[in-house]
Amino acid sequence: MKKTVLIIVGLVLLIGIAGFFQFAPGIAERGMNQIDGEELIAVSDEAKALHETLTIVDLHSDTLLWNRNLLSRANRGHMDLPRLEEGNVALQVFSSVTKTPKGQNYDANTADSDNITLLAVAQLQPARTWTSLLERSLWHAEKLDRAEANSDGELVKVADLGDLDALLQARSGDGPKPVGALLSIEGLHNLEGNIANLGKLREAGFRMASLTHFFDTDLAGSMHGVEKGGLTDRGRAAIKRMEQIGMIVDIAHCSHACVADILAMARRPVVYSHGGVQATCQVNRNLTDEEIRGVAKTGGVVGIGYWDGAVCGTSPRDTAKAMKHVRDLVGIDYVALGSDYDGAVTVRFDTSELVQVTQALIDEGFSADEVRAVMGGNALRVLREDLGPMRAPAEQAEAV
Repeated sequence: MKKTVLIIVGLVLLIGIAGFFQFAPGIAERGMNQIDGEELIAVSDEAKALHETLTIVDLHSDTLLWNRNLLSRANRGHMDLPRLEEGNVALQVFSSVTKTPKGQNYDANTADSDNITLLAVAQLQPARTWTSLLERSLWHAEKLDRAEANSDGELVKVADLGDLDALLQARSGDGPKPVGALLSIEGLHNLEGNIANLGKLREAGFRMASLTHFFDTDLAGSMHGVEKGGLTDRGRAAIKRMEQIGMIVDIAHCSHACVADILAMARRPVVYSHGGVQATCQVNRNLTDEEIRGVAKTGGVVGIGYWDGAVCGTSPRDTAKAMKHVRDLVGIDYVALGSDYDGAVTVRFDTSELVQVTQALIDEGFSADEVRAVMGGNALRVLREDLGPMRAPAEQAEAV
């Protein structure tokens, strides 16, 4: 009898463990990547027609973090290939998230804890990703490579100007329009103290990176860290190396001191991949007017998001108002999309419904050409400059 009870208990435990690995990651994501279900704005025929002609670029999504097939329509989250195609997205930047603190918040976090380790184990990722932040990013790159290989040409990885030109050429024809994918990194703590690992990341296809995420690192202070300091000597060395090898510098999540240091030393266009602006939403992670001017001075772009922490609401009108502020402050050439889809945010619409942003911009008085610039034209310009040959200092953009 005792042996029978032990067997039954063992079976129950095994079933429980199997259920955890099968269902827990999906349950966790459903609780983090939500759509609020509030009413969408009415979309005109004019907006629909214009949207179909756009070349859309979104500068930030965390979809690779989650355990689902990028090529299939999911019943959770904000993004996958079918929804990217429905939204007419030409190029999506996919970020690699490798560490987040427990109790994550916008105000102050330490690096003493990590949520992603449990997620890596629960999703049955390779054991090397359980302990190495670098390997987590390399795993995300492998996931994208496999998706590209199995997509029958519908998803294409973009790693240089040749890839970008080929993508745009393919989309200009009458046939199927492939979706481009470019790899980014959310916080260079995945260097694990060794700047030489930038080379490994570049070899894997990464072409953009922010120095910090939700905690201070040996490179710089985070807007959500404890010290919130500027660049360290190691951080300055990382910036210089990134510019040399054609890796775009992203200032998202950097402390104000870090942002100031990067803008002062940048020799290439700098990107703020996702967030908002203080003028329309006074959240600490958002850019001040001075910082917006600094990004524009480098020739970079400000990617505006769709969630409450970025624009103080989830309506596309909130997003359009933040974009209008950037346009009115420094000009239309410096505004872009930065959704933060699948980044533990709640939004009003997923990527299949990006026409919501097109309509909101029209309603804010943006012309058709201005809408084209915001929805992708400006981001493409920056990609061409940053992925191209290194510029001499004298060729930097004039002050705005």
